Amino acid sequence: MNFIADRINRIKPSMTVGINIKAKAMKEEGRDVIVLAAGEPDFNTPKHIRDAANKAMDKGKTKYVPGKGTPELQKAIQKKFKEDNNIDYSLDEIICGVGGKHIIYNAMMATINSADEVIITAPFWVSYPDIVILAEGKPVIVECPESQNFKITPEQLEKHITPKTKWLMLNSPSNPTGVVYSKKELKDLAQVLIKHPNVLIMCDDIYEKIIYDGVEFHTLASVEPVLKDRCLTLNGVSKSYCMTGWRLGYCGAPKEIIAAMNKIQSQSTTSTSSITMAAAVEAINGPQDFIIDHNNKFLKRRDLVVNKLNAIQGIKCAKPEGAFYVYPNCEGILGKITPSGKKLSNDEDFITYLLEDQGVAGVHGSAFGLSPYFRLSYAASDDILEDACNRIQIACSKLK
Repeated sequence: MNFIADRINRIKPSMTVGINIKAKAMKEEGRDVIVLAAGEPDFNTPKHIRDAANKAMDKGKTKYVPGKGTPELQKAIQKKFKEDNNIDYSLDEIICGVGGKHIIYNAMMATINSADEVIITAPFWVSYPDIVILAEGKPVIVECPESQNFKITPEQLEKHITPKTKWLMLNSPSNPTGVVYSKKELKDLAQVLIKHPNVLIMCDDIYEKIIYDGVEFHTLASVEPVLKDRCLTLNGVSKSYCMTGWRLGYCGAPKEIIAAMNKIQSQSTTSTSSITMAAAVEAINGPQDFIIDHNNKFLKRRDLVVNKLNAIQGIKCAKPEGAFYVYPNCEGILGKITPSGKKLSNDEDFITYLLEDQGVAGVHGSAFGLSPYFRLSYAASDDILEDACNRIQIACSKLK
């Protein structure tokens, strides 16, 4: 007897999680593997944030808490949105979840009816389409090639909006490309969206503070305030504050959507940990100077990896403006033959070859909806990154 629901057959496991599990299993078997597939900083959570968590436990703040967030956390998020983004959210327009992914899941479950369409720009974060499918929606994938800097154009957006469109997903800085939408680019997209009042906009800003080269961050509800009542502005503590394992994401959105998300959450997770919430208050309200230090390290690592990869024949690597990933083009590698006689037909073949031949774990571009590319995280030490790039060079030199 089959006990598994049909909906499970419509989705894929997370590719990034799966590759990380495989690579770590290889390491446990004694293989020499460099894992650059994970989407998390390699820095520890800053001490003042860890101290806040310890103090919360010592004070007995270990009980149930409101699913939307403690009053202290909600006020901290409200203040953050106002000071960093110039967006005024009331407290009933704010909710916390068990990570940013949970916020997206709850939002889709709360708003999507069967066959509603969600426009997703490719390359995309791997979980967007499957979350939409779980909510019985239809992902509409719009390919955004490197020639347009991996960004959707107003013309593409207009072309793909239909009466069934419920959401547009925007991610800036982007995972996997690191591109950042400018104020003008968001303004131009806004002019299209203003004409289509049926469309909601998910602004995934989780990498907001990890940005380089003087590039300015902007989010849609701030750039075009008339769209605030149709925007869900998503953020969290995982990336900027090195708190991936603490599991806390949050968003600002219309209160009707927040209420619906809270209703779903009340019948599932209820809330994230009370200790995580206490730590998040300190993360948002406390010292922010360590972010500059981390970004300076990321910048140095980015340049190291970009330069090393661009020196490899067959690989071309653009310089990302934010986040901590590179998304190199490997078209010049495809069609070549490995020492074992296997033809590398696509980017997944190439990533598998890198892992098996040289022990470098990345993620193939097809997982993000756009080939022929692959994603590497540079959230690792300079020595590890240099070793990884050297191994990729060796692997490529063996191809015929």
